[in-house]
Amino acid sequence: MSLLPLAVLLFVASALATSNRIVGGEETTIEKYPYIVQVETYNTFNGNWNQGCGANILLKNWVLSAAHCFEGWNYTPEFRRIRAGTTYRNEGGVVHYVDIEINHPEYRKAARFDADISIVKLSTPLVWNPVIQRATIVSQGYELPDNAPVVHAGWGDTSFDGVASRVLRHVEMYKINNILCRDRYKQLPGTNVVTPNMICAGLLDIGGRDACQGDSGGPLYAGGIVVGIVSWGHGCANETYPGISTKVSSYTNWITKNAV
Repeated sequence: MSLLPLAVLLFVASALATSNRIVGGEETTIEKYPYIVQVETYNTFNGNWNQGCGANILLKNWVLSAAHCFEGWNYTPEFRRIRAGTTYRNEGGVVHYVDIEINHPEYRKAARFDADISIVKLSTPLVWNPVIQRATIVSQGYELPDNAPVVHAGWGDTSFDGVASRVLRHVEMYKINNILCRDRYKQLPGTNVVTPNMICAGLLDIGGRDACQGDSGGPLYAGGIVVGIVSWGHGCANETYPGISTKVSSYTNWITKNAV
């Protein structure tokens, strides 16, 4: 089914204007996903910048990512920047530095990764071109049907504890029932909980397709629309425990209210 009638193209009208993974996929190009960007982190020990998360373009000066990509003992906005408009990890395109992040106020409250979503303001605006475009996000409250095809894209590791991809990759899988996913994760020790504000996706009892380390904050697409933000999981492409993304439709109203 088409998701387009249920989507929100952010700020088309002036009224709206007033860490982690790709396994089992294949190489693609930024021309196919002009709304995805890299989030780079500054390493204070060696002075290098390195891609560690992904994000999606909302407006010329706002991107959408995961809250856990914008926190930490030494986090400061000056230690994050985004790279847009390039197929290649850590090279090409254009670089814009971060002004401020707004992590969702409910982040970590109901569960460790509940509300793992952040809107991030850039210090300088993006310039639209064929490889830098704003994303379409799903409308508030929309429930993606179980077994719907979904796509991850990013520059993350191509296997668990593997190496990052130099080239943008994408992979298709399917949305998994939330209650079934929650019950699977209850089998594991620890306190990570699957909540209704999350989307599980993969090939259940088969595995082999997922996001992985380095894809956090990047997109889960359905019909080209951003329905999820890569958040967490048990390993990568595990047949028993699907990968988990933040469900954007739980937060669309918050996004459109605050990214102005």
